[in-house]
Amino acid sequence: MKKLFAIGEALIDFIPEESGKELRYVSGFQPKVGGAPANVCGAYVKLGGEGALITQLGADPFGDKIVEEFTECGIDCSHVKRTEKANTSLAFVALKEDGNREFSFYRKPGADMMMEAKDIEDSWFTDVFALHFCSVSLGDFPMKEAHKKAIDCGLRSRAVISFDPNIRLALWENPEALRNVIWEFAPMAHVLKISDEELEFITGETDIKTALPKLLQGNTKVVIYTRGADGAECYTEHHSAFSPTEKVTAVDTTGAGDGFIGAFLFCMARDGVTVEDLSDLSSEKMTQYLTFANKFCGKSVTKHGAIASYPSLAEME
Repeated sequence: MKKLFAIGEALIDFIPEESGKELRYVSGFQPKVGGAPANVCGAYVKLGGEGALITQLGADPFGDKIVEEFTECGIDCSHVKRTEKANTSLAFVALKEDGNREFSFYRKPGADMMMEAKDIEDSWFTDVFALHFCSVSLGDFPMKEAHKKAIDCGLRSRAVISFDPNIRLALWENPEALRNVIWEFAPMAHVLKISDEELEFITGETDIKTALPKLLQGNTKVVIYTRGADGAECYTEHHSAFSPTEKVTAVDTTGAGDGFIGAFLFCMARDGVTVEDLSDLSSEKMTQYLTFANKFCGKSVTKHGAIASYPSLAEME
């Protein structure tokens, strides 16, 4: 099975020791390694694939912790740069009574934001299955150009380009700037994952089928639409699929969406799906991938943390 690359932020999530409270009322936190691209990579590796992270961390103890724990998980950190010009990014998370999360980020700037295009090497992208990225690191700072370089390298090597906007409005002063950058990068991706909470913000539509003509543009051949407890859908130009969500008691949804796309990409890689195959994915095959990814998420949300909560392939059986 070919390797998955993920580019973007890697940070420390400070998970609350108590749930059901707003962030300002939480009295204690436990540090957990995370960051959406890293989580996707972690899910892929937990299931038995090879995954590598492209990011930059501070030359500080939090950066040491991230490299140490990702390496222990089996994630290739040989493409992780270190810098003394900025600190490793931090995110404080609160788990509110309704199960949703509240975030406060400390990255002004974070070390990941300062990674440059010149740090990306063409030689990395030989025999790569996919490159995955999100929108958190697409602001007006050097990491945006590093993403463009990595995507260009991935496209030239015929890797599947995967994009999950993973919207975090708290990191953007201007929501319109975020919307514009999503539309700048979305057509570069072959696989686009969005949630029901993001659909209207991105497309201006409230119905996924109405939004599809806007989303299936440029390189985009597959749209994955997640609806939380209401299941997940997958669309190509000619086929569609749906899989219901297993009913579980969720204790922590941190990293659930990342785990979903990581599991979905693992299924594609396991089956040897190429860029050329994407338009012809059958409804049956997409249903299989959605069902596997939903099951993966169902197991994940019953435990605390992101990568720490992801099941192995053996635990999926």
